[in-house]
Amino acid sequence: MSRTGVPDDAIRRVAAAGADDAGGLPVELLGDFLDVLSDAVCEGKPLQRRQLHRFRARGEEAAQQGVALRALLDLYLSSAWRLWGELPAVVAAQSDPTAVVAAGEVMLRAVDDAVAELAEGFQLARRSLVRSQVSARREFVDDLLTGGADVVGLLGRASGFGLHLSGPHAVAVVTAAREFTDDNPLVRAVERAVLGSKGDADALVASKSGKLVVVFAAPDRDAVDHVLAGIRSALGPGTDDDGRVQLQRRALNGTWQIAVGRPRATASGVVASYREALDALDLAQRLSLDARVIDARDLLVYRVLVNDRPAVTDLIHTLLTPLLEARGGAGPMIDTLLAYFSAGGNTAKTARDLHLSVRAVTYRLDRIRELTGQNVNDPNDSFALHAAVLGAKLLDWPATELT
Repeated sequence: MSRTGVPDDAIRRVAAAGADDAGGLPVELLGDFLDVLSDAVCEGKPLQRRQLHRFRARGEEAAQQGVALRALLDLYLSSAWRLWGELPAVVAAQSDPTAVVAAGEVMLRAVDDAVAELAEGFQLARRSLVRSQVSARREFVDDLLTGGADVVGLLGRASGFGLHLSGPHAVAVVTAAREFTDDNPLVRAVERAVLGSKGDADALVASKSGKLVVVFAAPDRDAVDHVLAGIRSALGPGTDDDGRVQLQRRALNGTWQIAVGRPRATASGVVASYREALDALDLAQRLSLDARVIDARDLLVYRVLVNDRPAVTDLIHTLLTPLLEARGGAGPMIDTLLAYFSAGGNTAKTARDLHLSVRAVTYRLDRIRELTGQNVNDPNDSFALHAAVLGAKLLDWPATELT
């Protein structure tokens, strides 16, 4: 009989029955769980940190053996409820009912703490195993983002890399002055921020073509915002204790920018969201958008302009060609219009943004009206001018001749 009053043969019987419930898993995966659990209940004390760490190690061991997490949890939970009837407090319930209540509270907490550590150890070990499969992981990332693989096969492979593509997923792409590689500590920092401390989030973080790519479950807008906030916090500025991470943050020097595509379901939806994020980065560069986060859904109007090039070219020729006659050419006038529209028609803010005097901005706007016949204070003229200058930035006019 153990020191807790539970006979050793009862412990062995409970362990064997729990293993059978879990599909015949090795009893050894339980370790000293039943002894520790019965001790905690009989002594009325929660599990100690050193004891919980042992369960995390058991979780890691199970992951390395290829045991399914569901089966592992079934082993522990089945063994726990079977142990309940063998505990002294339960056996003597009629003589001391209050002891059963106290025992139940301690047991529920102990099982909860132990299983949490078990699952965390399993998940983190699983992630480590996935990271070690560099070649297979790289091939999967390339197939996922290019859509060049069998969809059914891709869905099956996705679960092994922490993704379940049946629901909506979105893709965030990070670009910076320095290229990202898989061995960059910042990639690991972003992964930790996105996956969470338990390592159980539905997400994949990898580098591709010098950019950082994050594929994540996006059931709603809150999920998207949560992941974007995690990426931003990982890229800095931050207070990470890892000196290598801090060094890489300083190397980026705040040059990073995130673009996120719209959420879509299935593997083909991931491809579409990824391409949309890349397009958003390209549009942001051409439009000189310096926001940290670029959302593809906010750039749909610009994509309309890009997709109808003949109409945009005609608009530029019709409205903006007269600006070539301005002193200094059309460039300064277009920059003034862009700043004016971005400032919501506020002349003072436009002047501050362009580092000009208000008088200089007013002069330019008057000159634009003289040359084009368009008045920025008229809603119809303003809309046409805004569309024309956005098209000019997208097509790099007047530096690039339009045909």
